[in-house]
Amino acid sequence: MATLLRKVWESVSNRYGSGSTSKPNRQQLPDHFQQVMYLQTSSTGEFDRIPLDIFIQILKLLGPKESAKLAAVCKCWKYIVADNRLWIYFLQNQQEPWDSIFFGETQLRSGYPLQTFPTQMTDLSFMHIYAQRAQVPGTIIIDGGSGYCKFGWSKYPSPSGRSATFLEFGNIESPMYSRLRHFFSTIYSRMQVKTSAQPIVLSVPICHCDDTESDKAARRQMKEAIHNALFDMNVPAVCAISQAVLALFAARRTSGIVVNIGFHQTSVVPILHGKIMHSVGVEVVGIGALKLTGFLREKMQQKNIYFDSLYTVRTLKENLCYVTLDYEAELKKDTEASFQTAEGQFTLSKERFQTGEVLFQPRIAGLRTMALHHAVALCMEHCQDAELTGDDSWFRTVVLAGGSACLPGLAERLERELQETFPQPVYTGIKVIPPPYGVDSAWYGAKLISNLSSFPGSWCITKKQFRHSSRRTLLW
Repeated sequence: MATLLRKVWESVSNRYGSGSTSKPNRQQLPDHFQQVMYLQTSSTGEFDRIPLDIFIQILKLLGPKESAKLAAVCKCWKYIVADNRLWIYFLQNQQEPWDSIFFGETQLRSGYPLQTFPTQMTDLSFMHIYAQRAQVPGTIIIDGGSGYCKFGWSKYPSPSGRSATFLEFGNIESPMYSRLRHFFSTIYSRMQVKTSAQPIVLSVPICHCDDTESDKAARRQMKEAIHNALFDMNVPAVCAISQAVLALFAARRTSGIVVNIGFHQTSVVPILHGKIMHSVGVEVVGIGALKLTGFLREKMQQKNIYFDSLYTVRTLKENLCYVTLDYEAELKKDTEASFQTAEGQFTLSKERFQTGEVLFQPRIAGLRTMALHHAVALCMEHCQDAELTGDDSWFRTVVLAGGSACLPGLAERLERELQETFPQPVYTGIKVIPPPYGVDSAWYGAKLISNLSSFPGSWCITKKQFRHSSRRTLLW
């Protein structure tokens, strides 16, 4: 560091020493630093002649650790080093996207319940945030999806393991505790970590959605079973949040409607300030990934396309199928395409877009259930009637989640259907966002929380806290 500063000082001396010994023009410095730079000119000696922009570039080259040490040199440098712009630069060079970091630290840092009005950037010290984030311990993340489970470390860029979910969270019955213990023990064993070493963030599948007393009791019972199982395994702290809420966080939103296409069914979940609005109503559509895969399988069998495994059909669905904006027009086109699987090469044509069309026209698959856009429109109407806030724009953002929600064209088709359903003067600005991280959106939402500068204190609950507050507000 000393060598670098010496070289920079020599270049600055040559720059200003040849013609004049005057200091840089004050007009070149931001207003925020003028008082600091010129009221304390004696504090840094000859280094006061270094222009602020060059000094900031030096700090960027030194990196966060060395820059933080310079804050102890003098009060003048302390103010400069603490400048938010410098630490935003360092945060922007982190593994996690800056947009997600900024969203998390301004919207989620305070924990649950979320602040109605987010923290202003000027109220934050990003130098402190950087230091706190560096000290946040690694966290175990388990996304217990209805079809597949993703698990891994919060410090890793993606889940380190995946497996078929062998536990139905929504089935509240006597052996639930033992099944949960088996489920968590298996994940910890595969990750080869001790249960007492790190906190855990768990995404909970959407279930027991109604606002009835029985569903409230079922959600409470499931919460207690999850926490009891983990605390009995000596997990130090637990954060259990709904998949829908985590998917919304991954899209950098705290309010909106999440459309989660699960394994067995699709849930349309209204969320306000990070809390599921059970009082408004969660719409459930009896179409999930399994039915879409089954429909494609039937179509392939009708065309005498033979396969050995349903996994092959699912692979074709994920790689060849899409959703079209105009179904009738697409029927007249040549849509044939091929894909190579472990069983060989398969060629599909109209099945490619007919599979996704089941979501909008369930009758073509022989299903008697509500179409997806009708369910979302009904949820929006309920949100409008509930008048939960003075601003009705919160429910006009729709975030897709789940593996089948990644079908190309689904977001555009749903957005168009919703815009045609509602009169424009009443419902303007409807926006449908595709899964921000594909099938792993909920996992990345959990990763965002577990890397917050305030984690685990603001989001997790310990065994002692859980025992003394068994009726803690649910986040799912």
